[in-house]
This record gives sequence, C-alpha cells and structure tokens, in this order.
Amino acid sequence: MKLFSQSLLSELEHQLDKINLEMKEPVQYAEEAIKISISILEKLKTYCVKYKFKDKNEEIEFFRNIKPQFAAKLIYYNEIYTIETSKPYGSKKTVRKYYTTEISKLKIFFNENQEFYRYYRTNNRCLDATYFIRGKYDIKLTLDSFYFQADQRFSTSHDYKLAKILANDLIKSYLESEIAKIEHNSDQLQPTNLPSKKQKWTGSKVELIEIIYALHTEGVFNNGKSGLKEVVSYFESAFDIDLGQFHRVFLEIRNRKTEKTKFINTLKNKLITRMDNADEN
Repeated sequence: MKLFSQSLLSELEHQLDKINLEMKEPVQYAEEAIKISISILEKLKTYCVKYKFKDKNEEIEFFRNIKPQFAAKLIYYNEIYTIETSKPYGSKKTVRKYYTTEISKLKIFFNENQEFYRYYRTNNRCLDATYFIRGKYDIKLTLDSFYFQADQRFSTSHDYKLAKILANDLIKSYLESEIAKIEHNSDQLQPTNLPSKKQKWTGSKVELIEIIYALHTEGVFNNGKSGLKEVVSYFESAFDIDLGQFHRVFLEIRNRKTEKTKFINTLKNKLITRMDNADEN
C-alpha cells in the first residue's frame, strides 16, 4: 500500500506541476487540478477497497498519513475555485476585505475543532484506533456529517477532518499571498546587470522553490536582510518564470512524509559523484 500510494502521489504532483506550467489563470488551473485530483483519488480508492490491510497499524497509517494528503489537494483546489469565482469586482480594498473574510472562515473551523487540531499537531496517537480505523467512531468526538454520507469502505471518522486541516493551511497561505500582492504589487526586486543570454530554469518549479527557501533560510542574500518575496521575485525575473503560490508549494514540501529536501539531497549526491569522478581523472 505504501509504495503504491507514494507512486500515485508522485503522479499527482507531476500532473499538477505540468498544468501549473501551462495555465497562469488561477480559476482555470484550479478547475483542471480538481479533475486531476478526483481521478487520482478514485485510483487510490479502488486500490484501497480491494486491499487487505496487514494489521490495524497499517490501516491507521493509511487513513492518518496517506489518504489525507490526496484528499487535502482536492479540498484545496475546490476551495480556491470557489473563492476565485466568487471574488467581487471592485477596488483593491474591496478584494482585500473579501480575502480577509475568507481567512476568518478558516479561523472559525479552527475554533470549532481546536481539540482535534491539538491532537494532530502534537502527534498524539492515543485515539488513533477511534479516529483512523474504519467502522470505529464516537458520536461525542465532533463528527462531521460528511462521514455518515461517505463510503465507509474508504472513510474513517476523522480522515476527512485531517485532510481539511491540511487544506486549510494551504488555503490560508494562498489568501495571505494574494493579500500581499495587493499591498505590495509594485514592490518588486529587479535584477540588474544580468548577462545578455538568459538562463532558463528547466527543472520543476517545486525544485526551484525548495532551493530558494534553503538559500533564504541560510541568509545568503544581502546578509540575511532580503525578504522571501524579494528573493522569489528576483529568481522569477532572472529565470523568466512564474513561481505562483510558492507559499503553498513550500507547505506541500514541508508535509512530505519522506525526504523533505528531495531535490537538495539529489544535488548533494550528484555533486559528490562529480567530485569523485574528477579525482579519478
């Protein structure tokens, strides 16, 4: 199950990266991302329904750490589609107020589910057998009505709520990024004295964002005084690339269950190999 899920998640991320390169308009991108997420989630469901878990621990692992990663993407893109298609026409102030109201809705969900937020964020496991085993539920543990309508073969009492938490982190990041654009849309760091022949980034956007975050964290730009948005804007201009919702991408990188710094690890290994080969020659 774990190997199949990892392969399927990689397929999902690859397809999302691909359409992100092709589509700049958020509504169009979200619409396509929803279709892809549904298709991949259906594949996961088909496999899960036929699969026999080895024991309760494997079932808990799936519904706590695997399925929510897929479901969170569908929830996220569906919410972004709804937010953007409902966005009012008007001044920057009007749009900013609209996005701020959407953030307030996320806070309401947080307030209503503080206990479960705390359980998950502190990596508590004492109620996992109730939260993440199919057919187990306690009506007193703030159940979503969605659970009683869901396919019980592919749902537990709290896997959807966990996916919603993961999605809300991404939605909050998106909204804050949009507000920042409104407030600082003219605050761009422009590169100067670049060579006449531009270098085009041909890796994935996710890989470039992973590198940018690592460099910014190390404080190698202007003695650590450059803001993250400034650094991202510089790279976008230098490589003629739109990194879009880079905060959202970072959250997805942070939520990786294995090899969080996948691209950096690859760079390190390839550089060591190059050094070793240079020594031999």
